[in-house]
Amino acid sequence: MTRSARSTRSTILEGTGAMPPQEAALADRLLPRRRDVLAFSTLGLLGGAGLLGAARPARAQEMSNTLPDLIDRSRQAVVAVGTFAATDNPRFGFRGTGFVVGDGRRIVTCAHVIPNPIEKDLAITVPAAGHASGQPQLRPVKLLRRDTARDLAILELADDKGALVDVLSLSEVAGEQPVVREGAAVALMGYPIGTALGVTMATHRGTVAAITRAALPAPTSNTLSERAVRQLREGPMEFLQLDATAYPGNSGGPLLDIRTGKVVGVINMVVLKGTRESALSAPSGITYAVPVKYVWPLLEK
Repeated sequence: MTRSARSTRSTILEGTGAMPPQEAALADRLLPRRRDVLAFSTLGLLGGAGLLGAARPARAQEMSNTLPDLIDRSRQAVVAVGTFAATDNPRFGFRGTGFVVGDGRRIVTCAHVIPNPIEKDLAITVPAAGHASGQPQLRPVKLLRRDTARDLAILELADDKGALVDVLSLSEVAGEQPVVREGAAVALMGYPIGTALGVTMATHRGTVAAITRAALPAPTSNTLSERAVRQLREGPMEFLQLDATAYPGNSGGPLLDIRTGKVVGVINMVVLKGTRESALSAPSGITYAVPVKYVWPLLEK
């Protein structure tokens, strides 16, 4: 009898009292079989856990590899949006984030990023090619279209220097079908905190927590146009609720599906626990984005 079998038999004897010789012999024959069955069962459990355990790190590793590549491919198309005046200090007044689409001459951002009325020239700063810390390129832009009801705006380059090379692709829209599912891994890119960090681009990762509907209020009564009132009467618009933290400066930035690398939304607003300053001191971790299906009509006009 093996040591483990004797030990098990001893445990049985200690727990139940003395065993007759015939039953003891039967136990000696059965215990090794029981041990083999237990060993096989344990191996099965460990094998299943091993497979599951291997799948999770592999999936995490795949996402870890995908996100840095996505950032490298998208960085040059994410721009800082603001105003420009030669007499101002600094001359570029940062207001938010935007991203280049289409033919390389159009930029998508939020309507509230653009001043209303526009009293200074509009401009964007494009990240330096090749590395993130290079000297950004300043380009003048003009307002092409603005949709205050959905808080979206389209800008266009206003010089003759040629189109921007790097652009982001928008997810295709098929009817009312959402372009991204709840639970999908997403990345939001932009310039959080603006000039406080030296207009440095940053990427935050999260998931789509919910696809919800809400009415977007107008910032002021002056922007409550007839069209905006009509759209509000048509019902609430769709929003993507994210479990990622956005900060002042992220508005207008792209929300990217990490799996496809395409834009699925435009960062719009963050839930505040109190004052605007609480967005920095006590972020709620809840951010909203305007789905890309509202961007397509503005680009197609």
